[in-house]
Amino acid sequence: MIDVLIAGGGYVGLSLAVSLKKAAPHLDVTVVDGAPEGAWKKDERASAVASAAERMLDVLGVWDAIAPEAEPILRMVITDSKAVDPVRPVFLTFEGDGGEGRPFAHMVPNTAMVGALRAACKDLGVSIRQSTMVESFKSGEHAVAMTLAGGETIEARLLVACDGVRSKLREAAGIKVVEFDYGQSGIVTTVEHERPHEGTAEEHFLPAGPFATLPLKNNRSSLVWTESTFDAERLVKADDFLFEEELERRFGHKLGHLKVVGGRRAFPLGLTLAREFVAPRFALAGDAAHGIHPISGQGLNLGFKDVAALAETIVEADRLGLDIGSLAVLERYQIWRRFDTFRMGVTTDVLNRLFSNDITPIRIARDVGLGIVDRLPSLKNFFIRQAAGVAGEGDPRLLAGQPI
Repeated sequence: MIDVLIAGGGYVGLSLAVSLKKAAPHLDVTVVDGAPEGAWKKDERASAVASAAERMLDVLGVWDAIAPEAEPILRMVITDSKAVDPVRPVFLTFEGDGGEGRPFAHMVPNTAMVGALRAACKDLGVSIRQSTMVESFKSGEHAVAMTLAGGETIEARLLVACDGVRSKLREAAGIKVVEFDYGQSGIVTTVEHERPHEGTAEEHFLPAGPFATLPLKNNRSSLVWTESTFDAERLVKADDFLFEEELERRFGHKLGHLKVVGGRRAFPLGLTLAREFVAPRFALAGDAAHGIHPISGQGLNLGFKDVAALAETIVEADRLGLDIGSLAVLERYQIWRRFDTFRMGVTTDVLNRLFSNDITPIRIARDVGLGIVDRLPSLKNFFIRQAAGVAGEGDPRLLAGQPI
């Protein structure tokens, strides 16, 4: 019998495995991943890693491997306009750091992050089993018995589901969700431009939804472009000329000529919040516990917060000789994370509804609000700290850059 089986080989599952083995090398940790061997190398997306998550990855010993591919976000600019407007007034800018001179966030290619975490798993003795997943499981008094794809059976003291927003294991555990479909999809791609972005990220609030440009290495930017699901699917299927023409209408010409250099995909957007994060010998983490709108860029960082809290819960229980899979132990993790997740889900939901429209009175009110925030340094500093995920009192130690 192993100690912890983690279902899902993305950044959440892998970072949880590294966190556990780093703090408690004697724990037997296995990761099972349904994707084929090497599939992660084909992921062209990039993610915003907040300052607190950077600290955590540093403590885990993987940030040095990630850093050469990471581009710091030094400045955030927010505008509110229509795509056809010739001028896009800037209503709000954020400049600052996440403490200790660190940028409040970095843009990191997913391949660099997952590659570094997989290498750390190998060095620490984490078993990664590819092309297989947990088909079914049954929790008992002392262990959870699982059947893998192909019929193999395995037992663990704890099963952690990191299998995405449409988690089959969450459903099998009987955990209900609060769910809402926004009728929007996020188009994700990478563009190359003539002039440097100088570490500036921009979020244009357009009637169909936010259009975010996020800085990458070598005069490139990652795009998260929100449209109605119908229009997003149409744009993804369009020829290169039409796609780039529509892209330029939103991106503008401030960085010179644009060229799409990555594939383009559309991901449906919605709000999914699990009603419970735990069950006997079972826990949810990452998108399996919560799926939120990318308007705040905090989806990945919520997942890292889950990892930091769950790893600390498991390791401290193990040090005290407690049963790491018991509901009494796992309840601490649920209390730690459920309210913060609910708050972020509600915040992104309200922001999306507030900014994804072209109702004149609402536009005037939100632009006045953005202008007020821009003129209050203390309030701006609060939002910068929130974006950086700066750890407060009672937060998991990993997010403050401290080992468990």
